Amino acid sequence: MDDQSEAAAPEPLDRRAELSEFLRTRRARLQPQDVGLPDFGRHRRVPGLRREELAQLAGVSVAYYTRLEQGNGRNVSAEVLDSIARALRLTDAEHAHLTHLARPARHKKKRRPARAQRVRTGLLYLLDSMDGVPAYVTGARSDILVWNPMAAAVFGDWGALPPGERNWARLVFLSPAYRDLFMDRDSKASDMVSYLRLYAGCHPDDPELSALVGELSVKSDEFRRLWATHNVKEKGHGIKLLRHPLAGDLTLSYETLNLPDDEEQHLVTYHAEPGSESAQALRLLASWGADAGRADVISGAARGPADER
Repeated sequence: MDDQSEAAAPEPLDRRAELSEFLRTRRARLQPQDVGLPDFGRHRRVPGLRREELAQLAGVSVAYYTRLEQGNGRNVSAEVLDSIARALRLTDAEHAHLTHLARPARHKKKRRPARAQRVRTGLLYLLDSMDGVPAYVTGARSDILVWNPMAAAVFGDWGALPPGERNWARLVFLSPAYRDLFMDRDSKASDMVSYLRLYAGCHPDDPELSALVGELSVKSDEFRRLWATHNVKEKGHGIKLLRHPLAGDLTLSYETLNLPDDEEQHLVTYHAEPGSESAQALRLLASWGADAGRADVISGAARGPADER
């Protein structure tokens, strides 16, 4: 790599700043009455709990907690982090995020080049065998790695996009077509940022993540606002409401399965309630095949990386 390309590389996320802002925003969302503390006075200079109130709840000194909230998590113990997590009423995902920020894993100083994201052949066969079930595999930064024909029929033809644009965050915040596809668009956008935040806590030195966050922050006011909330969330299960250009309104349940041999990869599947109108619509989409994936969601042919096997 030459000096010019190194100079152009995006700056990694500042872990100390991330820790500071995360603790501050978690503290700001709690009121004294939420945690059983008296509220003496109507005019509080800060939103939410004061630092001394949080320190009292966590059983640490105000000075110690202040240093931590200023981004100095050096040598903090797991027990102290557990106490602070309980005091802040953190979710499991938020607790894990706090731990990653305050007690980062030790890495060698020399950064390794990013490795290509590869999907096992067995998973490709599994996707092909899931007739009638939209399914795909995501990787780091919510990149869309591989998918089956039903996923293309429901979500559009990702194979028509350049590989660098096959990313859920880019699609959700930069593609007008996907703004129309998700009826619960605000929920999808919030979840997307929360997933990226959780990933960022584990991989703050990822240059591709820094580039993605920088691009989205410049191009999307909505992304910039949501990123500033510092919310984090694990990928899980739930219901998505879609408005497909051919099949109409769809109510689909999704399941996210963590893959055991690569913690950054997830298998995501969608299904409709048996006998429902959405189930019938999925059958119609399956009969239309690749043509359904070209129906104004995103245009082109229907497979993408799976064709590159």
